[in-house]
Amino acid sequence: MTNSHNEKSGRWYEDACGAAHALELVGERWALLVIRELMFGPRRFGEIRDRLVGISANVLTQRLEGLEASGIVMRRKLPSPANAQVYELTPWGYETEPIFQTMGRWAARSLSHDPSLPISAASILMSFRTMLDVKRTKGIDATIGLTLDAECFVARIRHGELKIRRAENKGAAARLSGSPMALASVVYGGRPLADAEAAAELTVEGNRALAKSFVGLFRLPPKVAKAGA
Repeated sequence: MTNSHNEKSGRWYEDACGAAHALELVGERWALLVIRELMFGPRRFGEIRDRLVGISANVLTQRLEGLEASGIVMRRKLPSPANAQVYELTPWGYETEPIFQTMGRWAARSLSHDPSLPISAASILMSFRTMLDVKRTKGIDATIGLTLDAECFVARIRHGELKIRRAENKGAAARLSGSPMALASVVYGGRPLADAEAAAELTVEGNRALAKSFVGLFRLPPKVAKAGA
């Protein structure tokens, strides 16, 4: 069996291991990040590209075509007046979320992980669902609105579970607005929320105590011990 045949059939490893086939499905560069950007709902081609720093239109087209052929992503046309084509995850595609959570939690322990690099709204929201400290949610039953780079999301905390969806959030008990990077600096970088507000990088509306509690719900795992230490 030739390499060219393997590429055309989507088989890279000729290995029955499920992990090997998973890599054949989503292991090409950018594929998982494309899936990540669709995790909170459909997006247009340009919206996906804008949120993936460094990807070219040609590569994005190839990844979307490959993910669609694999049954992970599907296309549909929005009704009038939008009449725009969007990409979204299939039900099977949404089942990849635990992959992101496991990989994200594992990689965050790396000594070389750099949290100061650019982060998209979908990325930080995925991290929230991954790094939620359930013990800290005790007694919290609330809705928090998040507006990240002008895109609105609703986060619902109940019974120790965090659900997030893309939607208008004007009715949320507390609302945080700003860039994903600014929010990350508060949640994971130890920056006081008041400092981000004073710098006009984040805006807090509604229940301030709830907003402050929300940004304290997430905890990164400990770094792996350095070899030989």
